[in-house]
Amino acid sequence: MLKFIKYHSLILTIFASVFTGLTAIVYNITKNDINNQMINQKQKLFDQIITHSLYDNNLFKECYLINKNKILGNLKPYFLYIAKKLGKPIAAIIESSTPNGYSGTIKLLVAADFHGKVLGVRIIEHHETPGLGDKIDIRISNWINIFSGKKIDLKHKQNWSLKKDGGDFDQFTGATITTKAIINATKNITLFIQTIPQKLSNYQTCSN
Repeated sequence: MLKFIKYHSLILTIFASVFTGLTAIVYNITKNDINNQMINQKQKLFDQIITHSLYDNNLFKECYLINKNKILGNLKPYFLYIAKKLGKPIAAIIESSTPNGYSGTIKLLVAADFHGKVLGVRIIEHHETPGLGDKIDIRISNWINIFSGKKIDLKHKQNWSLKKDGGDFDQFTGATITTKAIINATKNITLFIQTIPQKLSNYQTCSN
């Protein structure tokens, strides 16, 4: 009986070792393809919110991590990408989130220059109600494009609210909480982007 148990234990050990080895080999073979696919998908999103003619650098080589900043949604690390033209920083793209969606956290991507002008916004992930809050998704409606070209500064923050509250932005029926969440998140992120040139040296690069 003891020999039988030892034999099967040995077989299981060999099987586990072979499986682990094969998994590692497959991972090493495919990881570059997976990374390239992720970069391509992200670049497609970037192309929707910042015109390629505005910059001439590789955004993924100008990537930084922002840690512990509640302005961006919570204290998790967020990615920051700097767009440059002829070596001069002209805009930034930030991945961030807002916890204030009607159905929970909404993840978004905001591009803006350093003078308070929004270049574009896209929703990365949400759990909003189909037919109501999901209209923040570009695949459902064009509402998210309402931010493109809008400017903000500290003197005119009050304009960044719904029209029914005296601001400049339309909402869609039945989704006041969701639209307010995106407006406020975009406002705060755009104001934050204006401070980046002075703080950039404090941020860790993504490659570190």
